[in-house]
Amino acid sequence: MSDAVDAIIGQWEAERPDLAEDLWPVQIIGRLQRLGWIMEKEIKAFAAERGLELGEFDVLSTLQRSGPPYELTAGAFRKASMVTSGAITNRIDRMEAKGLVERVRDTGDRRAVKIRLTERGHEVTRAYMKEHLANEARILANLDRADCEQLADQLRKLLVALGDTSIR
Repeated sequence: MSDAVDAIIGQWEAERPDLAEDLWPVQIIGRLQRLGWIMEKEIKAFAAERGLELGEFDVLSTLQRSGPPYELTAGAFRKASMVTSGAITNRIDRMEAKGLVERVRDTGDRRAVKIRLTERGHEVTRAYMKEHLANEARILANLDRADCEQLADQLRKLLVALGDTSIR
């Protein structure tokens, strides 16, 4: 069985045989990049079918998993979601208009604004999350559970080695 990355490696081996021994990272990096694009496309389409943008679900799920009172400051949210403040502001504006989140002033520091999940946001997140997990299981259906666990372990090892150990 071969994939597009095998074809790319074969092209490079034909074009630059002197690099054949050095092409091994492409087997991993190339596949991770292609998987990222494919996964993003799949998950964006899934979200769109449910009236959400992928970034909106990121906001909803980040707030939901933060636990009561289901709110974060904009700064904490930026760290958890790794997007720019301008992107967060625009996303929150759209979501606030949909009634999914609200901005609330911090009672201890009136300059600080927190983003809070609304009851409608909770409802949407609860309904969406179950379907989202089923969709992700569908995407991974060609791998058995042991393969998934082994792949998850290897990816975790790589992420830790690259310093990605915390979302806060």
